[in-house]
Amino acid sequence: MSKKKASQTTQEQPKVKDKGAEKGGFKVVTDNRRARHEYMVLDTIEAGIELAGTEVKAMRNGKANLQDAFARIENAEIWLYNCHISPYEFGNRFNHDPDRKRRLLLHKSEIRKLKQKVQEKGLTLIPLKMYFKGNWAKVALGLCKGKHLYDKRESITKRETQRQVERALKGRY
Repeated sequence: MSKKKASQTTQEQPKVKDKGAEKGGFKVVTDNRRARHEYMVLDTIEAGIELAGTEVKAMRNGKANLQDAFARIENAEIWLYNCHISPYEFGNRFNHDPDRKRRLLLHKSEIRKLKQKVQEKGLTLIPLKMYFKGNWAKVALGLCKGKHLYDKRESITKRETQRQVERALKGRY
């Protein structure tokens, strides 16, 4: 009887999973913090990304980089350029090219709206974040306008004054 009890206890233990990606939550793979410094983000859009098998495994290991990445609309499709996803360690001959362009998945109506905004106002599409939502790889695209040097200085001074106010309030209590 002791053997049955031991087997029952091992079956009852739940498997440990990543709680961030479970139940529709999201697990951030990489964040493009530099983009928020260089550009003013006017709007954000969530897009799926078309990946090869080893790219997904490399992303799950956190081997992605969005620095200097941008998106471009070509032939009613959106392509992501300069996004570096390192080769998967155990992928051998099935590995992918780390700097290849990757297709982003959006509805045609969304692509048309983005194309109009980009053409009219001179805006650009910059990837802000790559993450897993459930089991799906997603990219948060920002519709951005470039900042001038004085805009960057202004945002830095705002941030510093906000920090000083917070420190002063923290010192009171």
